[in-house]
Amino acid sequence: MDLQLPVQKFSRSYKMYFRKLERLGIHKLEDFLFHIPFRYDDYSLTSNVSALQEGETVTVMGNLESIKNVYTYHRKNLQQAVIADNTGKLNVLWFNQPFLTRILKPGDHVSLSGKIVTDKGKLAMISPEYEVIFGGKNIHTGRLVPVYPETHGISSKWLRRQIYKLLDQAYQIKEYLPPQVIDDNNLMDLSDALRFVHFPNSLKEADRAKQRLAFDELFDMQLQSLVRKKLWQQKIIKKPMEIERGKIEGFIKSLPFELTNSQVSAVGEIIKDLSLEKPMNRLLEGDVGSGKTVVACIAMYIAFMNNLQSAFLAPTEILAKQHFKTIKDFLSPFGLQIKLFTGSSKKNQTAKFDIAVGTHALIYNRIEFEHLGLVVIDEQQRFGVEQRASIRGKGNNPHLLTMTATPIPRTVALTMYGDLDLSLLSDMPKGRKIVKTWLVPPIKRNGAYAWIEKKIKTEFDQVFIVCPFIEESESMVTVKAAKMEYERLKNEIFPDLKLGLLHGKLKADEKDRVLTEFKDRKIDILVSTPVVEVGIDIPGASIMLIEEAERFGLAQLHQLRGRVGRSDKQAYCLLFTQSKTKETLDRLKLLETVYSGAQLAEFDLKLRGPGQIHGTAQHGIPRLKIASFADFDLIEKTGIEARKIFHQLKQYPMLSARIKPLSEQLVSPD
Repeated sequence: MDLQLPVQKFSRSYKMYFRKLERLGIHKLEDFLFHIPFRYDDYSLTSNVSALQEGETVTVMGNLESIKNVYTYHRKNLQQAVIADNTGKLNVLWFNQPFLTRILKPGDHVSLSGKIVTDKGKLAMISPEYEVIFGGKNIHTGRLVPVYPETHGISSKWLRRQIYKLLDQAYQIKEYLPPQVIDDNNLMDLSDALRFVHFPNSLKEADRAKQRLAFDELFDMQLQSLVRKKLWQQKIIKKPMEIERGKIEGFIKSLPFELTNSQVSAVGEIIKDLSLEKPMNRLLEGDVGSGKTVVACIAMYIAFMNNLQSAFLAPTEILAKQHFKTIKDFLSPFGLQIKLFTGSSKKNQTAKFDIAVGTHALIYNRIEFEHLGLVVIDEQQRFGVEQRASIRGKGNNPHLLTMTATPIPRTVALTMYGDLDLSLLSDMPKGRKIVKTWLVPPIKRNGAYAWIEKKIKTEFDQVFIVCPFIEESESMVTVKAAKMEYERLKNEIFPDLKLGLLHGKLKADEKDRVLTEFKDRKIDILVSTPVVEVGIDIPGASIMLIEEAERFGLAQLHQLRGRVGRSDKQAYCLLFTQSKTKETLDRLKLLETVYSGAQLAEFDLKLRGPGQIHGTAQHGIPRLKIASFADFDLIEKTGIEARKIFHQLKQYPMLSARIKPLSEQLVSPD
């Protein structure tokens, strides 16, 4: 069986389910096998009818004596059945499943798994899992039963059946890892791992299978990074940049502040990159306010001195305009022409410029670069691979500097971005005060409001109040929605102050208007969703209040508090939560003493993984199907193995095939 066959070409039923399967990431037959259970229901305890006890979850096998649909006085639809073995009879009841009388017939040998209850003085089984036994193995009952991520119209039971049939028919699942890697790391064979991850005989067996598949997932990621790095190193540029250190030092001295030690180190690494014949491919990671933009300005100034243009790409119009102003303030005194290009800019612009700052318009509008030498991408994880390639395609192998404020633990960054050289801005600008952070108990909420009002009226402070959602959700009625909270604060708490509302559903010009009013101090308090997380610079804002703080990751909370404290004034961050669990309160209290974004991100990974709850997923860290970025030992182990194998890649054609088309582009991995 060809496991690479697209699902819609395999059978008529799969063609009917094609769109639904796509939502689960299942595009070809092989994807079924890698659709991994997130838990197992334990139905492995089997019992005779006579030995059943109330409250136990058990599997009973026997002959179906009768089954019928019953309509109650209140119009409820029930399915009543009786199952018998050689020790006795058991009543069975389902609700609103009239189709069961077409599937289960009297005389069938059936297996039922569920909880035993007392119904009208007799033991019974309510809404059990069921299957007809034809002499084969149990799939849905009588064992550890896998439960899968589902979508509307695709149940775990349906998926279970398809995966079982594929494993039964696709008897030859080819191993691709070299035998030495399998032996050295005590890994299960791939074929066994796929069988046991879906249908294990024990949880220990399922864990071993997952360990093998997690190894594969991280190993592939590490190997792909090494291949991309090798491909990048094969690129050459016509002429390395000349470094005029005197002019660079003159520019640095013109800055209204002193560079931090890590900024100086990053600049040194970038200068070294720019002087080489291969194009730079560097990731500059630093907390909000750590000074990434000024480091990029130095790189763009060097490009200008070599008669080369630079492109500075930002994910939003708000951020692009902000960067445009900053870059213009720093570099226009040195004779550079900086132009802004956004979605509202005219197309086919041909104006002369040394630096083009813009959004996706830089990629899609017909903006001509005569000699593009450097591309800077801010918040690079918000752009796709094709978008990043498109902007680079406007030049001849230009240098690439990508930046992110998303705090990512170093181990994770080296796994995700192993093809990039990493510069880390680990210290904040001199004179910048830490943002004092407090987890405020509910009893002190009114006191906090009074303190905020006093700070606004006496010290002219400005305040962010961040809520996780835009509108109330019926399933999360306790969550403070931004619109509702805005009305409550404006009418009941701060009637004498000026409040504004900002969220992602506002049109771009409306967002700009609100932010401009906030920046111009026409607004005292801005109630917002996490749209303020990245790229909004309001020097007058010195207080950040975050509602439902438990719904955010630690790194995201750290980024939010980075929106305040942008001046020499003391700034504060107040965290509110309705949670009373010790685990949650201890996690949030970390923000009172830890001020490193990467360290907080590492805490979050160790405590609960990357986070899948709404509002908590870590931006910039991709979701893994099986492995975890919190498994630092496995990340290190797979990195070592990938580096060993990479230099012998041609000896393992099946391994090379997994990373196509990248591996085919390598001239030689030696």
